[in-house]
Amino acid sequence: MSTSKTPVLPVIMAGGSGTRLWPLSRAGYPKQFLVLSGNESLFQLAARRLAALAAPDLELAPPCIVGNDEHRFLVLDQLRETRQEPSSVVLEPLGRNTAPALTLAALAALEGGEDPVLVVTPADQTVTDGAAFTAALQQAVRIAAEGGITILGITPDRPETGYGYIRTTADAGGLAVAQFVEKPDLATAGKYLAEGGYYWNSGMFVLRASVWMKALERFRPDIAEATRAAWAARKTDGKFVRPGKAEFAAVPSESVDYAVMERCPGTDIPLRMVALDAGWNDLGAWEAVWQVAEKDEAGNAFVGDALIADSQNTLVHATSRLVGVVGLKDVVVVETADAVLVSDRARSQEVKQIVNRLGAEQRGEQSLHRKVHRPWGWYDSIDNGPRHQVKRIMVKPGASLSLQMHHHRAEHWIVVSGTAEIVNGDKTILLTENQSTYIPLGQTHRLANPGKVPLEIIEVQSGSYLGEDDIVRFEDTYGRA
Repeated sequence: MSTSKTPVLPVIMAGGSGTRLWPLSRAGYPKQFLVLSGNESLFQLAARRLAALAAPDLELAPPCIVGNDEHRFLVLDQLRETRQEPSSVVLEPLGRNTAPALTLAALAALEGGEDPVLVVTPADQTVTDGAAFTAALQQAVRIAAEGGITILGITPDRPETGYGYIRTTADAGGLAVAQFVEKPDLATAGKYLAEGGYYWNSGMFVLRASVWMKALERFRPDIAEATRAAWAARKTDGKFVRPGKAEFAAVPSESVDYAVMERCPGTDIPLRMVALDAGWNDLGAWEAVWQVAEKDEAGNAFVGDALIADSQNTLVHATSRLVGVVGLKDVVVVETADAVLVSDRARSQEVKQIVNRLGAEQRGEQSLHRKVHRPWGWYDSIDNGPRHQVKRIMVKPGASLSLQMHHHRAEHWIVVSGTAEIVNGDKTILLTENQSTYIPLGQTHRLANPGKVPLEIIEVQSGSYLGEDDIVRFEDTYGRA
């Protein structure tokens, strides 16, 4: 292997909550893990794009993922579906914005004694021209390898008010960043487009790990010091790296842009920009989803079982049933099994108001879907009443739930497909299709799939309290209390 290769570490920031894509995006299953079209999630598409960066002069490492502890198994499962393994999955115990997240990735990158070029991207963007994206990012890596910071700026095609802008100046090395500009009003955005030299801030940047640490220590030494303390207190569990929770709670919350990038122009830290014209979109709201979707001659776009009549420029996203719309213009309709959103397309960013109300009222639709993903598989709550609940449960091959008991409910299990290995008190039994068992209240039990195909069962719960917190775990493969 040639020693002249530049080491490159892709860093995927996967910790966002994606509230503006509610009801499809929930706190427990945010937008980066959603499949909005095709058959891969935004996170999987981001991982595939970064895997294409390999070149004769670039030594590409497996990606480092920085995300929320709650989503750790989603990250691993979705990455493995793309046939990739991460170099590490750094788990934030709580959200502290992007500057501390990138600092964790930089500290992880420097741990092995190398100083790779970090290619940092959010997990929730789309790109339609993969070749142009790869070429621009490879160019950015080669510039950043010399010791500066390189930002990807999006060539604007309209006076957009939803993005921050980068003002550039031309010099011998290409484009230098002169200024970061906040989201403008429509008239100012039109002026930027007419003048030229302005680009949308993509949130993607490329720099060596040591360059980030030096810049952060210069501009925000408080973030650098507190994050180092959290990193020093980390625990490692396989691919998972968990910074110290108490130490990380003391880290100031700040974005990469505010902490470092916006302070660089006019200093001795080289800040350059590579223009990206690759059909980019950050899918910040349903309006953006409509913009990138395939449309009919009337400008309508749909996903799922939808019938659209006499409507224009409307988006319909159906997930669990037929949705019909008539006579709509510039509207978004999003249907899930437990919630429906109808919004003026131009005001779809305001869905956050609904999410905030759901949170204030402590309603489950803010955090979870009816179908809830777990490290062992998923469950779908298909019916419930005051003293009963019916769930459809899928357990992956080789996976098992925890050894547990409930104080307030009994359970009946009926196998629909596959083979179930069941611990029921002091007995262990095997059940196959159409066979069933009864778990009395207070009985220790466990459900496992010893087979090679997914196990599906119907679970009927009955009792005085049916909440998910009525679980006493005795053994658990996944480190849950």
